[in-house]
Amino acid sequence: MMDKKDLYHLRQEYSAKTLTEKEVSDNPFKQFDKWFNEALEAQLHEPNAMTLATATNDGRPSARIVLLKGYNTHGFNFYTNYLSRKGKEITKNPLGALVFFWGELERQVRIEGTIEKLSKEESEGYFHARPKGSQVGALASPQSQEIAGRHVVEEKWKQLESEYADKDIPKPSYWGGYVLKPRLIEFWQGRPSRLHDRIVYKKIDNKTWKKVRLAP
Repeated sequence: MMDKKDLYHLRQEYSAKTLTEKEVSDNPFKQFDKWFNEALEAQLHEPNAMTLATATNDGRPSARIVLLKGYNTHGFNFYTNYLSRKGKEITKNPLGALVFFWGELERQVRIEGTIEKLSKEESEGYFHARPKGSQVGALASPQSQEIAGRHVVEEKWKQLESEYADKDIPKPSYWGGYVLKPRLIEFWQGRPSRLHDRIVYKKIDNKTWKKVRLAP
């Protein structure tokens, strides 16, 4: 086990940038677009990787990394198996949260809101834009269910790969997209001495966001 004293002193000092109320847009989606494009320009590894947190209807949380696959003023999109753990939790409790961490830029974005399914047409469009191997994988894996071993999904994948070698793969009914519609978006910029900059947008109504600073 790692010595706790080593953990006590394991830290990174942040000093690359600042974040002020004047610097950020009045529109949180424009601000996210600016930061996301800067993460792309910095060639970060998987800048669209985000933690998705969900919870059961009695409040037991779970979290995992998923990939952002679209965003606009309606919200942030991701795709998964509707029968997975996260899918079942979303069905019973449609509240969720996202976190992006871009360590090289010393930045973090936190998003809270409600989660809804995307349209069947949008899910179909994305499914057929995926590599064929990933399409086969969506059919082969009963996501989040217990299986006897890895061989179960590997054998199913090989069977389906052969079956659909010369055919289009239909999107399974249990697979598709979600959109997290935000009610709160926080932009976090690391600063020295843990006095980080935190600018939060809170949704007032369908058109209005209130911008405030939080203590670090």
